[in-house]
Amino acid sequence: MSEIQQNQGDYSGSEATAIEALPYLNNTIDPAYECSLYNLLGIVNVKLFEYDNAIEYYTNGLKLKIDDVRKLKLKHNIAVAYMAKDDYNRAIQILLPLTLKKEVINEPASFAKAVDNLGFSYFKVGSPLALAYLKQALKIKKQKKDDNGIVTSYIHLTNFYNQTNQKLAFDFAQKAYEKATKVNSVDKRLESLALLIQNGTGNQTKTYSEKYVFINDSITKVRQKAKNQFAKIKYDSKKDKEENLVLKTQKAEAALELELQKNRNLILLFITLIGVLTTVFLYYFWKSKNKKEKLQTVYDTETRISKRLHDELANDVYNTMTFAETQDLSMTDKKEHFLNQIETIYNRTRNISLENSEIDTGIHFKENLLMLISSFNNEKTNIIIKNQEVINWNTLEKLTKITIYRIVQELLVNMKKHSQCSLAVFSFESKGKKYEIKYSDNGVGSPKTLKFKNGLQNVGNRIKTINGTFTFDNETQKGFKAKIIFPH
Repeated sequence: MSEIQQNQGDYSGSEATAIEALPYLNNTIDPAYECSLYNLLGIVNVKLFEYDNAIEYYTNGLKLKIDDVRKLKLKHNIAVAYMAKDDYNRAIQILLPLTLKKEVINEPASFAKAVDNLGFSYFKVGSPLALAYLKQALKIKKQKKDDNGIVTSYIHLTNFYNQTNQKLAFDFAQKAYEKATKVNSVDKRLESLALLIQNGTGNQTKTYSEKYVFINDSITKVRQKAKNQFAKIKYDSKKDKEENLVLKTQKAEAALELELQKNRNLILLFITLIGVLTTVFLYYFWKSKNKKEKLQTVYDTETRISKRLHDELANDVYNTMTFAETQDLSMTDKKEHFLNQIETIYNRTRNISLENSEIDTGIHFKENLLMLISSFNNEKTNIIIKNQEVINWNTLEKLTKITIYRIVQELLVNMKKHSQCSLAVFSFESKGKKYEIKYSDNGVGSPKTLKFKNGLQNVGNRIKTINGTFTFDNETQKGFKAKIIFPH
């Protein structure tokens, strides 16, 4: 962009655009690009008559890690800057060594420029070497058909002969103008016209002056128009860039919102999945736990049955078998004793079977429960049942019936084994949304005598399964009391 502005004669705009590129220079940039930028800024500052700034930019370029050819070109441009500020001796100090460098000699265009500028510098300091260098440069340029370079040589020769041979100076100025017109170099045309005006006579001066004014006005308008057009292009480009940035920002925000929505959906899905997995886990956990509890209950029941068979029947069976083997059963008293032992074993076996048999939870449940209680009624212990009609057993769930049946059974077994009571009472009541079964007896009721772990160890666990409670009181010496509470 800066080079385009320079070619259009917008030197201030060219410099401003080039300076915009400076912040982009860093260690990752190819030094050749950085060198080109400094060289461009140097050329523009020469055009703006800021020669010291130009020399500084060229010098910055020389500090870079660039090839020798680029360095030699920068040195040549530094010499041109010194020529522009009329410091021709410094220019000669730079240009003379350049004309001896093989890299310059092997590149005819660069060599011709260096020789030409060296010759013009010698002319400015009054050295007799000037003309030879100027003619050598023109010869090389003509051989290479370098029309732009030829224009410069003609201008330098015009200046050389300006004081000593006005006619020859005019001829070189006219050749410069014709060649500049051919290559469409406006600045060189104006420079040539100025020399023609200076060396012309009569009407020639007027004609060339009119051309100079016309071309100068035209180029000023063209360059101003180009400058305005380029400014508009830059403005439109900046505006489009800002609009694109806004659009990109809006798109980015929309994309971010979409991404956030996706993330929210994923989080919701994740939470839902965790909830489902947790529910499934808890379901199988409680199922497994209930299964374990049921297995434990079965094991405890089997253990209890096994213990009762061992404690209550094994010795009786063994003693009965021993009695049968050692006694004469033909004798009436021996035979009657044997049969009594057999009946005792049968009754105990029947009781164990009844206590652990499957429970009928259908319409006969109430009848079976009352029969269970009555079966423990004997000549030593009188059992009273109160308000048996209060509880509507048909509305209760199967698990509730089984649980109540087993708890009542445990109380009865405990009473028979440990209470030593002569009277026991079961009382049924309904309070609000709860049923209560109260048990009391007039037994010993001592904590030392009551074997709770033996007979009632599963009661607490059973009652919890139906959201009920079981409490007992055996602190007094007047018997044992228990209360079963469970929901309708």
